[in-house]
Order: sequence, then C-alpha cells, then structure tokens
Amino acid sequence: MKKNVLSIVAILALSLSTLAQGGDEKVKTKGIPGNRGAEHIGFTVPNLKEAVDFFENVIGAEVLFEIGPFASDDNWMEEHLNVHPRARIPKAAFVKCANGANLEIFEYESPDQVKRLPKNSDWGGHHIAFYVDNMDEAVKYLKSKGVKVQGEPITMTEGPNAGVSWVYFLSPWGMQLELVSYENGQAYEKTTTKRAFTPKKLY
Repeated sequence: MKKNVLSIVAILALSLSTLAQGGDEKVKTKGIPGNRGAEHIGFTVPNLKEAVDFFENVIGAEVLFEIGPFASDDNWMEEHLNVHPRARIPKAAFVKCANGANLEIFEYESPDQVKRLPKNSDWGGHHIAFYVDNMDEAVKYLKSKGVKVQGEPITMTEGPNAGVSWVYFLSPWGMQLELVSYENGQAYEKTTTKRAFTPKKLY
C-alpha cells in the first residue's frame, strides 16, 4: 500500500512540474531559490464530483486530470501531508482556471475530520478571487446559475486599491469565492513601479 501511495504521489509531482509554465532563465528572489510564484492552490471539499461540476460548468475551469485513491497503513499520510495517519483521499482533481493558478481539489475521509468550513475571520479562513472583464455581466451570470452572491458589487474609491470592484459569492457547499475587476487599474500603480500579478495580462 505504501509503495502504491509513493508511486501515485511521484506521478502527481511529475504532472505538476510538466504543467508549470515559464522559461529557463534564472529567477532572482529574496526567498526560495528559483521561486517563480504560486503554481496551484489546493483545498478540500465535501464532494469532489459536485466541486468539479461547479468549477467546470459554472466557473469555466478546465479539468486536466483526476488522481487517487491515496492511503497508507503506516504514518506516511501524517508525515508528508500533516493529516491523521488513517486519513484517506478517495480522489482528487487538478483543474486549470484561465490565466491564473491551477486548482488542486481534494476529497478526504479521516477519523478526525472537521466538517465545517472556516469563516473569513477564522484561522485558516480563505477565499479565491477570479478576475472578470465586466463585473455586471459576471454577477448576472452567477445569479442565473442559482449561485448565492453576497450583496452587490462594491467599488473602492479610496486607498491604494481604489478602482477595484469586488463581490463575494458562495459555492454550493459554502466555500467563499470572489469576483474582482479593475478595468482602469488600481490607485497604487500611480505611486510605485511595483505591480501585483493580474490575470488581465499574459505573463
């Protein structure tokens, strides 16, 4: 069983490295040598089939492949994944969402599993934001799909992110997501040459 887990993880690692984009030139960073940025974001969902359907057919992500199951009879899961030794991953999916980080979606089974999503105010609270060209069209589309949108879009008028429009929405299982748009850029861009990554442009 352990060898099977190691083989699957090795295949996953190879797949991720194959999907990574970028040239061969060396990258100078202050931290990890060769760090080129966020390659994927991983998260766990209650039902993988439901999540894949939502990200593929509502968000518009492309499913690249699915993997699993993962399990181990020893402490491999705890040592390498920081979960209960008897935790099990029935299946996981790797998806690409337009011009941004890939998403690695897990479904877990575990004796100590907490079946409650964190709020933004909780430790581990999080959300994933998607850049859209037209906020009104995007919100209208989500509502037509029965997605719960939390209020109306807000446009920032002060501070370094003035010019940004945003609104939160929820996945069918309650995961917090967000739409953002800034057609004319953000205020901070007028005061520095530094630039945040944006899916508006291809890098």
